[in-house]
Amino acid sequence: MIRLLPLAALVALSMAGPAQAGLFDDTDARRQITEMRQDLEGRIETSNRGQLELANQNEKLRAEVAKLRGQLEVVLNEVESLKQRQRDFYVDLDARMRALETAGQTAPQAGGNAAEEAAEYEAALNLLKEGKAREAMTAFESFIVRYPDNASAPSAHFWAGNAALQNKDAAAASRHFNTVLGKWPNDMVAPDAMLGLANSQQAMGDPKTSQRTLQTLIERYPSSNAAQAAKQRLAKR
Repeated sequence: MIRLLPLAALVALSMAGPAQAGLFDDTDARRQITEMRQDLEGRIETSNRGQLELANQNEKLRAEVAKLRGQLEVVLNEVESLKQRQRDFYVDLDARMRALETAGQTAPQAGGNAAEEAAEYEAALNLLKEGKAREAMTAFESFIVRYPDNASAPSAHFWAGNAALQNKDAAAASRHFNTVLGKWPNDMVAPDAMLGLANSQQAMGDPKTSQRTLQTLIERYPSSNAAQAAKQRLAKR
């Protein structure tokens, strides 16, 4: 019996060793599982944050697209209004040229000069219609210098201002439009000259003055097409 005790103790010790090793294996496994869970939760949080940022970016893009669509609609309306005004002015040009021809028939001596003036004015206008803004501005300014008292002088200043705007010379455009408003405030081109002046002020980085000009346009020429365009523009601001 005395000899069996050491053997039993040896067996007990041999069985305790694997059990303790198994305990250590379970602890390591739990630690790895915890680390994996934390890593997974971190990845999920990062993914959610990325999805939220993407959703915010998409919302901003939608807002920007909507804003651009609104601006495009305003521009298209203004382009259509400008086309209509140009057609009106071409009709006015034809009427003025006929009046000059009639004057030339009743006064043969002055008829040649009237025809020459009409031809130069029409040539300048054709340059603008062809998209040659710089050449058109030069031609209109030359016409103004040569024939300052011509009946088409207000329109010449107006179209010179438009050509200057197309040529990105807002200062020159503003000067021509102000000349129309100062010398011929009751001429048929005066309302459109004031609208052009507002465009020039906007182009020169002065939106507040441009807005005041639009408001003055509505008050001074309430029944004009230019006033309607001014109302639409102010409503968009």
